[in-house]
Amino acid sequence: MSAWLRDGEGVHPSTFEMAHGVTAWEFARRNPEANGLFNEAMACDSSLMAKVVVDTCGGVFEGLSSVVDVGGGTGTMAKAITEAFPHLECTVFDQPHVVEGLVGSGSLKFVGGDMFVEIPPADAIFIKWVLHDWSDEKCIDILKRSKEAATGRGKAGKVIVIDMVVGNHTEDHTSTETQLFFDLYVMVTLNGKERDEKEWEKLFVDAGFSGYKIVSRLGLRSLIEIYP
Repeated sequence: MSAWLRDGEGVHPSTFEMAHGVTAWEFARRNPEANGLFNEAMACDSSLMAKVVVDTCGGVFEGLSSVVDVGGGTGTMAKAITEAFPHLECTVFDQPHVVEGLVGSGSLKFVGGDMFVEIPPADAIFIKWVLHDWSDEKCIDILKRSKEAATGRGKAGKVIVIDMVVGNHTEDHTSTETQLFFDLYVMVTLNGKERDEKEWEKLFVDAGFSGYKIVSRLGLRSLIEIYP
């Protein structure tokens, strides 16, 4: 930690990378046990979040025929979406080693790839708890690829983000404090960050989007619709 702090501002390895010699994502790719534990943790989070999203924010899926869940892991969230909205074609898009061996059914399928290179086209690109893992520069890259995917079929499309908006609970200091603890955690382990609304807005503008709307607060996190 002291070596990481001495590096100061700018691009530098995360504390995880300094300790293990590779990023957390590469570590998971090389270690099936670590990969399994991470995917299981994300699936548990998605199982809790899925019902809330479907029940309280289901309107964001109205008028859509297809959705790509970027970084969707083993598909827990996508399965909940397709069960609630059977007309939707839902693609779980994640790293090849994450989706390897996973078999879709009906309107659900799994595709491996790199979100920094290309994302499969769909009416909406869904990104849950992914962007906080990355720097502003990397987030802009992901958002640009998402915009390309959402507009690639000649439709306006949109991007749906679930992530923290720091300070969205202005009346609840405990919630804001918890958000800031998460900010510290992703900063030192992944070189990521939690963002307030102004920081999110700058990312969206820099990625070429025309507008956004914070649709709902989901506990510590929020659902944000972003428009090309």
